[in-house]
Amino acid sequence: MVLNRDQELWAVALWVDKNHGEEGTAYIAQQIQRLSNEGDEAGIATWKTIAERFDQLSCQSSTN
Repeated sequence: MVLNRDQELWAVALWVDKNHGEEGTAYIAQQIQRLSNEGDEAGIATWKTIAERFDQLSCQSSTN
């Protein structure tokens, strides 16, 4: 099965939720900081997009 880019980003957000739970936001922030230190702008943009999806997951789980 081949995932498109949007599906990949959702998969990472779900992985963060499953493996880091409430600490997921901190984990994502660490990734963004690490990539910032490395000067990886594309990586930062990717993790910011993942953060948006992670936040959407958090909002959905709190309303259910």
